[in-house]
Amino acid sequence: MAQILDGLKVSKEIKAEIKVEVDKIIAGKRRAPHLVAILVGNNGASKAYVNAKVKDCEEVGFQSSLVKFPSTVSESELLEKIEELNKDKSVDGFIVQLPLPDQVDQEKIINAIDPRKDVDGFHPTNFGKMALEMDTFLPATPFGILTLLERYNIETKGKDCVIIGRSKIVGRPMSILMGRKDFPGNSTVTLTHSYTKDIEEYTKKADIVITALGDPHFLKGEMIKDGAVIVDVGITRVDNDSPKGYYLAGDVDFDSCAEKASWITPVPGGVGPMTRAMLMKNTIIAYKTSVYND
Repeated sequence: MAQILDGLKVSKEIKAEIKVEVDKIIAGKRRAPHLVAILVGNNGASKAYVNAKVKDCEEVGFQSSLVKFPSTVSESELLEKIEELNKDKSVDGFIVQLPLPDQVDQEKIINAIDPRKDVDGFHPTNFGKMALEMDTFLPATPFGILTLLERYNIETKGKDCVIIGRSKIVGRPMSILMGRKDFPGNSTVTLTHSYTKDIEEYTKKADIVITALGDPHFLKGEMIKDGAVIVDVGITRVDNDSPKGYYLAGDVDFDSCAEKASWITPVPGGVGPMTRAMLMKNTIIAYKTSVYND
């Protein structure tokens, strides 16, 4: 039976470490790091996620601000707010919660963020630096996965790693990071996606499978080899007859995969808490390197 890669436990450890740093900053009569979140519309999942980030800020001692816009917001209004935050010396980092409504060009919004305050790690400048193995903000979810593998000392050097999903937020950066010259890294990486034929041929040979597909229970036990490390990024609401009316499912069929895997992340409690913790980590990195923090 697989051992659990406990993201909830590790995220609490990371936030506790950050709080120690923040306490020292405040004891030195300096301002606390400041993270701003921009939320557009009333998407339930987005609201819950942003509220969780605000709570995380409170736990570690950050100052946090939430800027809300209606779903009818214009692109120019959003760009104006981003420019204001770029120039605000009291703001170390900020995020724009995705997805955005159709009238807003998401790429234009991401590109407008000052890369020095891009704690989500989505700006092309930061993505390019990541690909070149330069110091930069890493996207929070891949950063969280790397940290989880590192904290559990999962061997990655020379291992065959299969990534399922090629999104700009998870799959693509994850494929770059697992192949980098570092730990975790130095893996032989295969990036699979919706056009990959016979995906099982890849997953059955993989020492590490990282799936970010958004397809509940996609990865079955018969699709992996004995002793594989399984990282499940997917989280989908699946309707059922429970009092809630739904349950949260990952991409992995947990029971069948846990019988064969050596390590596995649960859903919830695996990658999700790590993503939020690494946003806090990126924010304190931004604070320490800020040209305004003097």
